[in-house]
Amino acid sequence: MLTFEQKQAVIESFPELTKKEISLKRLNYHFEDSLYEKTIVVEKLHPNGNGFVYVGDLLKYEKIANDKGLVNIRDFDEESLKTIIRDAIDYLSEEEAPIIETWVSREGTTIELVHDQRNWDIYYQNNLEETFGTKEAAVAYLREEGFRHKG
Repeated sequence: MLTFEQKQAVIESFPELTKKEISLKRLNYHFEDSLYEKTIVVEKLHPNGNGFVYVGDLLKYEKIANDKGLVNIRDFDEESLKTIIRDAIDYLSEEEAPIIETWVSREGTTIELVHDQRNWDIYYQNNLEETFGTKEAAVAYLREEGFRHKG
């Protein structure tokens, strides 16, 4: 587990975050360029090492995020902390056009893999079939089902 000071150093390595002191010696780190009302990326970082990172409804973190979209970072190592902070900043700054890939089975069935609103969705004839939090998980599923990318 990283110390408070180590977590602070990792968080402050992101120049897009602004530190704000709050009560009980805790710190919040804001992303002022957020495209949404929510600007706090790191919330209530406490000298005891406890704190939270806002990930909203990113499926990648659905198993560890609470109902407010916060993940407790108390036991995170440096690499995990960097990754979740980068994901949080990206989450608050993304307003991109969807990415659409066509996949085909051996039998000729065509489906689409669509990255939109932070998720990877699989559509068959405009019907949503599956949703994944990462492209890797979606691609693994498609390959298991016998599909290949139509490049």
